[in-house]
Amino acid sequence: MKNLTTLLLLFTSIISFSQDITGDELLEKSIQFHDPNGNWETFEGALFVTMETPKGTPRKSSILINLPEEYFFVKAIRDTITTTYTVHKGDCSMAINGDENPSEEQINKFSLSCERANMYKNYYTYLYGLPMKLKDKGTIIHQKVTKTKFKGKDYLVLKATYKKEVGKDTWYFYFNPKTFAMEVYQFFKEELKNDGEYILLTGLETINEVKMPKNRAWYYNKNNVYLGTDILTVK
Repeated sequence: MKNLTTLLLLFTSIISFSQDITGDELLEKSIQFHDPNGNWETFEGALFVTMETPKGTPRKSSILINLPEEYFFVKAIRDTITTTYTVHKGDCSMAINGDENPSEEQINKFSLSCERANMYKNYYTYLYGLPMKLKDKGTIIHQKVTKTKFKGKDYLVLKATYKKEVGKDTWYFYFNPKTFAMEVYQFFKEELKNDGEYILLTGLETINEVKMPKNRAWYYNKNNVYLGTDILTVK
């Protein structure tokens, strides 16, 4: 009887916790899992990402991120084409197949631009910096945490929106209720239209003591069509 009472109390506390935890509290617990020593803020490291898609050939990207120095570099190889982009304290440079002074024809053909350089910088630092990046200025963390079953698994779900100068999309982040690991995220441009995508995260790679998802598989929300997978490796 004593053991049964203990189990009931434990079960009740788990239910109460999942209902009462705030968005900020859930975010802090997930950050504690992914970045227990607070290393992301001064992150400096190399990422190697292979993007696989159903019909295209793989794109292999070597990425350098140095947040204190405001430095970002990516070298991407697909088939016979190699592109590089560098962003350093707001200044950008680019090259195609080693040519650091591409012609106007090459710039147009391969869509080379500082806008694209910054897009890659924001893309990689945001997605591999999650959930820590949810602390960035302009992010609105909704305090109501919901419990949801997604793809047969139970999750605690955090909603995030952004101030208009930052972004317009609505994001949902799905956390393992036991470990608080981030295992899914999902975004909508117009939620009522069920547009946007969801991303399934599997495996972990640890870089500078920061736990990052090894595999990120992308799907459309509307019809579950598979788009591709980003595979992170450490060399």
